[in-house]
Amino acid sequence: MGGAVSAGEDNDDLIDNLKEAYYIRSDLVERAFRAIDRADYYLDEYRDNAYKDLAWRHGNIHLSAPCIYSEVMEALDLHPGLSFLNLGSGTGYLSTMVGLILGPFGVNHGIELHADVIEYAYQKLDSFIKTSDSFDKFEFCEPSFVVGNCLEIPAESRQYERVYCGAGVQKEHEEYMKNLLKLGGILVMPLEEKLTKITRTGLNSWETKKIISVSFAPLVLPKHSTNGKPRSAPLPRFEVRSLQELSRICIRHTLRVTTDGGDSQSRGRGSSFSYGPRFKRRRVHRRHCNALVLATRQVVASSGIGPEQEEEEEEEKETGELLRPQPAVNLLRERILNLPLPEPLKMYLLYYREK
Repeated sequence: MGGAVSAGEDNDDLIDNLKEAYYIRSDLVERAFRAIDRADYYLDEYRDNAYKDLAWRHGNIHLSAPCIYSEVMEALDLHPGLSFLNLGSGTGYLSTMVGLILGPFGVNHGIELHADVIEYAYQKLDSFIKTSDSFDKFEFCEPSFVVGNCLEIPAESRQYERVYCGAGVQKEHEEYMKNLLKLGGILVMPLEEKLTKITRTGLNSWETKKIISVSFAPLVLPKHSTNGKPRSAPLPRFEVRSLQELSRICIRHTLRVTTDGGDSQSRGRGSSFSYGPRFKRRRVHRRHCNALVLATRQVVASSGIGPEQEEEEEEEKETGELLRPQPAVNLLRERILNLPLPEPLKMYLLYYREK
């Protein structure tokens, strides 16, 4: 499934294409997509395919097409403080993007059938927290994953305000999925070959909207246990944060608001970071070449001036700006490092990030 938009040169280019095709429609969703590089969730040998609008699978590891994730994120209507359940959480790519929007006081849970995929997801999550510049630009709701079949969730489990299922759901399981929702909650799932948004409007009332046609692998049905009793797949616990964790969240929030002038989470892209006055993001778009352009390039090559150098000189003449970006400065990190605190406490506030 996928192929609805052109492949991108990089993650930003892919997001530009999704916006142009109207798959990404809100600023909040756009910032989350730009903050998480899709290629980081691919195995290294397959990274070249990350910016194509195609699904990817390797063994049990799977990513849906970018256009599908875009529609899902828009349909979920996310905002800070919500509880979210990801059925078939996979690599954690979607859950991490959702966590950027939910903020530190949301709930971000996932259940995944395969233990090796859970391990892979936690590796990617740890890498994001420790190395991604985006981590300091947002207030993050860290996801928690458990191994299990989503059709074996105990009936007494707590309900969620947002639920997404990443596998094809048949009609006989529709009521089961609906019962995972709180009143007023939203469920997004592939139901009978249609990506479907279901809103719980009352105890026994629902609004259903078909979004787009999709093709998903079906849900794996539960296997009977050897003793004949039904199996159970408990979800992650709703944890109460410790005073120490709350203090870290509060200190980072205060420093971020001071850094951003009170507009941290809303600005997203670039918040808590400062760029030099001459910074300009430069994009090189692919062009369709005809014989005349090829001939022109041959003349340019013979003169010793490369086409990229010529393009850069022309752009500099038009704008009067240098195109080489100056390195971004992480102001939140700088403020934490300048606090009159012991080094171990500073590292705790930085989540032990090395850069």
